[in-house]
Amino acid sequence: MTGWVGRPITRFEDDALLRGAGHFTADLPAEAYLRFVRSPVAAGIIDGCIAPDGVMMITDTDLASVPPIKPIIRKFGYVPIAQPVLARGVVRYTGEPVAAVIGQTEEQAEDFADLVSLNITPAPVCVTAEAAMAPGAPVIHPGMADNIVVQTALTTPGYESANAKAAHRVVTKIRSHRQAALPMETRAAHAAFDAATGRVTLTCTAQMPHLMHRAITAMLGMAADELRVIAPDFGQKMSLAAEYVVLVWAALRLRTSIAWVEDRRDNLMASFHARDIAIEVEGAFDNEGRFLALRGDITANVGAYAPYPNTAAVEPLMSFTELPGPYDIGEYSCAARGVITNTCCSAPYRGVARPAITLAMERLLDMAAMQLGMEPAEIRRRNLIRIFPHTTPTGLVYDNAAYVETMEMALLAADVPGFRARQHAARARGVYLGLGMSSFCERTGYGSAAFAARGMDIQPGWEHVDMTLDGDGVVTARIGASPHGQGLRTTLAQIIADAVGVVPANVRVVHGDTDHTPFGWGTFASRSLVISGGASLIAARKIRERLLQQAASYLEAADADIDLRDGYASVTGTDRRVSIAVLAQVHGGFADDGFYDPLGTFSNATHIAMVAVDIETCMVRVERFIVAEDAGRLINPMIVDGQIHGGVAQGIANALLEEVIYDETGNILTISLADFLAPTAHEIPAMTILHRETIADATMTGAKGLGEGGTIGAPAAVLNAINDALAPLKVTINEMPATPARLHAALRGTK
Repeated sequence: MTGWVGRPITRFEDDALLRGAGHFTADLPAEAYLRFVRSPVAAGIIDGCIAPDGVMMITDTDLASVPPIKPIIRKFGYVPIAQPVLARGVVRYTGEPVAAVIGQTEEQAEDFADLVSLNITPAPVCVTAEAAMAPGAPVIHPGMADNIVVQTALTTPGYESANAKAAHRVVTKIRSHRQAALPMETRAAHAAFDAATGRVTLTCTAQMPHLMHRAITAMLGMAADELRVIAPDFGQKMSLAAEYVVLVWAALRLRTSIAWVEDRRDNLMASFHARDIAIEVEGAFDNEGRFLALRGDITANVGAYAPYPNTAAVEPLMSFTELPGPYDIGEYSCAARGVITNTCCSAPYRGVARPAITLAMERLLDMAAMQLGMEPAEIRRRNLIRIFPHTTPTGLVYDNAAYVETMEMALLAADVPGFRARQHAARARGVYLGLGMSSFCERTGYGSAAFAARGMDIQPGWEHVDMTLDGDGVVTARIGASPHGQGLRTTLAQIIADAVGVVPANVRVVHGDTDHTPFGWGTFASRSLVISGGASLIAARKIRERLLQQAASYLEAADADIDLRDGYASVTGTDRRVSIAVLAQVHGGFADDGFYDPLGTFSNATHIAMVAVDIETCMVRVERFIVAEDAGRLINPMIVDGQIHGGVAQGIANALLEEVIYDETGNILTISLADFLAPTAHEIPAMTILHRETIADATMTGAKGLGEGGTIGAPAAVLNAINDALAPLKVTINEMPATPARLHAALRGTK
C-alpha cells in the first residue's frame, strides 16, 4: 500500500483518553455551581416558585428580555413552537426547567434546589400521540388549532392503478417506542466571564459549537466577539439546550464562572428523547413478489417543544422521505405527521427516524415472503435497486452502489442453509432459533441543498477548512466540524497526509473552538468525513500544487517529476530530494483553504442476526451478528469497524432493551440505569464485518458516511430473527424494544 488512505492506523485520539488525560467539561473548576428546579408534573399552571432566604434563584422573570427558542421551517404546514428558556406561567412536560439556583458547590446547589417551593396546579395531559390527536384533546400550545405541528402527504400519479393490479397485498404496523441517547458524559456546561475583556467562554458538550455560538449571542443580544464556545472531546447531539442559555446569562450577570453538570436522572428525564414513532405500511406485490406500490402512514410523537435548529419536523419528514429505502418502489402514497404531547422534546439521535422505517419495510418484506411462500432473501433480491443513479418517488437521487451484491456477501457469510438445518434440529428439542435480515441505505454527507428543501431558516450543510504548512513540516487543519469520539482527527490526517505528502503524525487537526476555527456546522448526519474530508482534501490539494512548484524550482526538475511522500519531495528515478519542512521554510510557509457543499451520497448495508429465544423466560440472546457494508472508499478500516461495532450495539439495545416509559399522567418511570436498560458486553455478540467499496463519485474522497448505519439496520434484523424463531408458534412481534414483557404477552395463549 503506497498511501495512508486505506490503512488501519491507530487512532491519534485514544492515547490521551486511555491515560485519563481527555478534556471533559465537568472537570473545569468554577466559582459557582448551578442547579435547575424542574417540573414534577407533565402539565400545569405555575402558582409560585419561592426560594429560601439567602438562596440566589433565577426565574423567567429575570429572563423576561430573553426570547424563546423558536426554530422555523416554512413548509409542510409547520406551526412554529416557542420554548421559553425557563418555563413561563405553565409547564408542558415532566422535567421542564422552571428555575435555577446557584451555590458555591455542586452539592450546595443541589440542596438549594431541593429547598425551593414550587407550586403547580395540574392540567389535563396528553402523553401519547393518539391521545393528543383524539377529539376534544386539550391543545398544548395556544394558537394551534390542534396538536399536529407538521404534516405532509404524497401520492404518485400511478399509485391507484398500480395498487389495483396487485396480486398480493400485505399490511403491517410497527411501533418504535421512545429512546434516550444515554451519552457516557451527560450534558455539562461551564461559562466563565473574563473581567478584562468582558467576554464569556462557554465550554459545553455539543456537536455544533458554532451554531451554539450563533444562537446564544442572538438570544442574549451579545456581540459575536463577546462569546467563545468550546466543545471538548465529546458532546450530546446538535440541539441547543435551554440550560446553556441560562448559564451564559448568569455568567454575564454575575461576572463570574459558573458550572452545570446534569445527573443521570435529569439526563434521562429532560435531555432530548427520540424515535417515538408508529408506522403502518402496505405493500402491493405482483405474483413474482415484486413491488407494484407502497403505502405508508407515519405518526411521530415529537414531545412538547421543537429542538433548535431542526424543528419538530425532522423525524416525521425523514420517515416520509426515506421510507422506500433501498427498494425499487415505482408508485408511492404516504402521509406523515408530527404530534405535540406533554413529553420531553424529541431531537435527532443516531439514525434518527431510520431504525423505525427500516423495521417497517423489513417486517413488511418478511411477511410478504411468508405469504408468497419464498425465502426472505429472495423477495429482497427481486426488489433491491440494481440500476444507478436511481430517483425515488420522493425525489432522492441514489448514487452508484451495490445493494444486491452487499446482501449476497452477508448471506454467504451467514451460511443460511447450514443455519436452517441447525434451526430445524433445535426446534425438535424445544429450542427456538431464528435468523433475521435487514437491508437499508443511509443518506449521508448531504449539504445545504437538502436543508433548503426542508424550508429551514437555518440551512447547515457546507464545511470550511483553513490549512497551513509551517517550517517544521507540520500541517495544521482548522475545521468547522466538531469530532466527538468517532476518529475524525485520524481519518482527516490520513487524507491530508496523502495529498500534501507528509506523514499523518505531522498533521494537526484543530476543532471545537469558535475562536480558532472557521465557521462550520459540526458533527451529525454521518457527514463529517464526507464533507469535512472533502473540504480538507480541497485545501490540501491547493497546498500540494504550490509545494510541487516550489520543489521543482528547488530541485531543478519539472513539476511532473516531483513525488511528495512521507515528508519529502523527491525527483522520480533519482536520489535527489528535499524535506517538505525545508521547502516551507524557504517559502515562509503555505496557507490555503477549502470549501465543500456536496449534494450527498448513500451508503448501504445488509445486517443478519441469529438469535435464540427462551420461551419460558422470554429472554432473547443474540448469538451472532453479520454486517456487510458498502461505504465507498474506507479511509481507515479499523475506525470503520469501530463505528459499525458501536452502532450495532446501540441497535441491539434499541431492539431489546432501551425504552423511555411514561405513565398515563406524564410521570417518567425510567430515570435511572436500573430502569432504562443499557446493553453490556454480555448482550453484544461476536460480529462478522464485511466490506464492499463502491467508490462514491458523488464525493471528493470517494467515501460515504456510515456513522449511523449500525444503529439503523440492527433493530430490524433482530426483530425479524425473533419472529423467525417464533414462527412455529404463530407469534408476531412488531414493537421495539421486544422486551420479555412484550414477548410474554405475544406468547400468552400459545401452546
